[in-house]
Amino acid sequence: MSHDDKLIDFSAERDKRIHDLNEKRLNEVRQAFEQALPLSKAKKKPKGKPKKR
Repeated sequence: MSHDDKLIDFSAERDKRIHDLNEKRLNEVRQAFEQALPLSKAKKKPKGKPKKR
């Protein structure tokens, strides 16, 4: 069979597609969470004085 170059591994292609769909859904959920609960990276906790022992 000289047409082996044109064969498609459907299970591999399906896995890629499922992975892409899951990645898209994950990004959408991540964006929704960032809008609902924005993480402020600029604020840092001020360090207090060390406790005396």
